[in-house]
Amino acid sequence: MPLGDLPDWLPAWCLDHLGSEPVGVLFQQQQVSMVFGLRLAGGTDVVVKARADDGRAASCVAAQARLAERGFPCARPLTPVTQAGSLAVNAEEFRPGGEVLDGDSPDVPVRYAQVFARLMAELAGVTVAPPLPNPPWVRWDHTDSGVWPAIDFLDNRDQSVVPAYVADTAERARRRLLAAGLPCVLGHADFEAQNLRWHGREVWAVHDWDSLAWQPEAALAGAASGSFASAGPPTLAPVASSEAFLVAYQDIRGRMFTAVELEIAWAASLWMAAYNAREEALYADITVCADALRAQAAERLRRASA
Repeated sequence: MPLGDLPDWLPAWCLDHLGSEPVGVLFQQQQVSMVFGLRLAGGTDVVVKARADDGRAASCVAAQARLAERGFPCARPLTPVTQAGSLAVNAEEFRPGGEVLDGDSPDVPVRYAQVFARLMAELAGVTVAPPLPNPPWVRWDHTDSGVWPAIDFLDNRDQSVVPAYVADTAERARRRLLAAGLPCVLGHADFEAQNLRWHGREVWAVHDWDSLAWQPEAALAGAASGSFASAGPPTLAPVASSEAFLVAYQDIRGRMFTAVELEIAWAASLWMAAYNAREEALYADITVCADALRAQAAERLRRASA
């Protein structure tokens, strides 16, 4: 992206909050948030994130800052969240490098579980306002009518293209999740391979801290056990890989889940996959998550007692 194509507000924001204007664009991405990798006039490389101000960002950035201070492998926020019109904006250090860890060897889910357990242990010591509403792909706790949270850009499309088994799986998983009544904790709700980078066997960076959520630990771990294998388009890990992830997670955390918590973990893995499969059907010409969900739904529902 040429400098001249940056949003009008961004150079002045950098000058006000970082002390200099951008002189180069390293990268630009836009999904849920707008993310700009910038080189400032003084030679410093930074990342600026801008997203719709739904009240979540301040808590997410504050938690990220606490973990970075403690040495957790994540980018250190350089500013608090500020307003730029209707956007919530902050900057963080640029933390490039590392490789995506994919593959289906038996140790891969264990390595991801080790990172997730460390992350959850660190977040247990962080006190911030709950970052609500939760991200839509884990927002099974919504109060909207119907099985899905109300999201205009999805709801306005032709719902008849969504396979019936996707909605049925989501409904059954959500019913089980809502019945549990477990206490909520702070956790990472988009723990996908594409959001982590590794140097050999050591994790180098965990990204996407805007995706923190306030849900039961078992639900957060269960969602991660299903989503960790997503190195590209979201998918659902094999059942055996999710089981290995959950076993390793409990072992590292030093606490075994109760029977109810294990059911909630399996239900949460299904909800996230069903959400992604619905979005695939509405927007994409791929069926990566839908195919995995179709193959695994019955077994995961059995394990969830749903």
